[in-house]
Amino acid sequence: MTIKELTRNIPGLRISGNLEERITGISYSSQKIKPGFLFAALTGEKQDGYDFIPDALEKGAVAVLSVRKKPEGFLKTWIRSDDARLALALISTEFFNHPSRKIQVIGITGTKGKTTVTYLLEKILEKGGYSPGVIGSISYRGPGFDTPAVRTTPEAPDTNALMHKMLEQGATHCVMEVSSHSIEMKRINGIDFDVTAFTNLSGEHIDYHKSIENYYNAKKKLFLTADKSKPVVNSDSIWGRKLISELSKKVLSFGLNKRADIHPGKYRFSSKGITASITTPSGRMEIVSPLLGKPNLYNILTAASCALALEIPLNAVEKGIAALKYVPGRFEKIPNTLGLHLFVDYAHTDDALKNLLETIKEIASQRIFLVFGAGGDRDKSKRPRMGEKAGKTADWTIITSDNPRSEDPMDIISSIEKGIRKTGKNKYEIIPDRREAIEKAVSMAKKGDYVLIAGKGHEKTQTIKDRVIPFDDVKVAEAAAKKREDD
Repeated sequence: MTIKELTRNIPGLRISGNLEERITGISYSSQKIKPGFLFAALTGEKQDGYDFIPDALEKGAVAVLSVRKKPEGFLKTWIRSDDARLALALISTEFFNHPSRKIQVIGITGTKGKTTVTYLLEKILEKGGYSPGVIGSISYRGPGFDTPAVRTTPEAPDTNALMHKMLEQGATHCVMEVSSHSIEMKRINGIDFDVTAFTNLSGEHIDYHKSIENYYNAKKKLFLTADKSKPVVNSDSIWGRKLISELSKKVLSFGLNKRADIHPGKYRFSSKGITASITTPSGRMEIVSPLLGKPNLYNILTAASCALALEIPLNAVEKGIAALKYVPGRFEKIPNTLGLHLFVDYAHTDDALKNLLETIKEIASQRIFLVFGAGGDRDKSKRPRMGEKAGKTADWTIITSDNPRSEDPMDIISSIEKGIRKTGKNKYEIIPDRREAIEKAVSMAKKGDYVLIAGKGHEKTQTIKDRVIPFDDVKVAEAAAKKREDD
């Protein structure tokens, strides 16, 4: 495709150079440039793509997209835009021939639940006879491929490339998590969403967005950008109700309250899962799911609402929900012969930790052991709040290291400890080594007790200073249980 063909429908571009130059690929990373590529020289938080233009040219780039003026003596084609990220998104959709117009796209946004909702929808679509692909925080997958995710919502060229691949492999739907960062960075502009869903909003990423209002406004942009989509919104959330009031089109609402379009009449939580009778505009559904607790009931309602917005039959929704046994690193139960209820979960904020502990408290008849830490170089204000939530609910807490990154792990642990001490309870200990902390919790618990390992979930590595080392909470927990079984 030529530069002229790529840019003909994108207003505001100033192009200097050969419009007939043929583009064979697009990249925002100079390391991934190949001959014939367009290089998007974007400005990031830590690096400026402008500095890598020589590297891109050396690797064969034939054109550059930038917000800056063309440098003196530059001999290749220069594409200037006042909004290079938006231009990159629109150029990417053009390059891949608008794949989102040929596949049904469901975008899920919100603080919590996005990953589980995508897994539920994947199963529902499969039971409905469709072939789904998924773009999410754990993996990018579709018919015939499954690769670990680099980020929750990829950059625009990668997202469009994935949708294009899904289409080639016979996918009918693309279910994707849409992060607030990706919305702000315009990675999802140009994508034609058929359904957009809002799960909830709580105080996460405030270090990036600066306020909860800014965070909400970022999420809201998805629904304004995807103006042709059917919106699905949690009306139990104050932010969801605000969103409903601010959207100009009909919203399909869900929640536990009976005023919601989709809501449960009766529901029950147990250690075996969730049962619920759900009222919908299309009739009643009887839900049986091995997933645990109220947060997962909300996830089920979200997925069911999206499915009904897509006019998926109720029996396929019921079967799909029942078919999902677990989500990697999301309340994932670790089998063992010790009689322990051993779980790994991604909860890494105070609100998520609170929900995790309250969910267990509702079904637990014995003690709760909690192992957690907090990530370095991230929102520091949440650390004492996480400690306070742990101190109020867990019977015994082991504070450990998470991904300390450039910070001293003991500084992070100290901040968490302040929160626990604020509760006046001293039912905790500090074990900085995460493996040792998990092993200690498993060794302390007795038959029927609950052991929760929180913070990293599906992650397979731990970042300490400039080292990224293999570390998988699931495997460590399995090994700790096996060691005790063998003793």
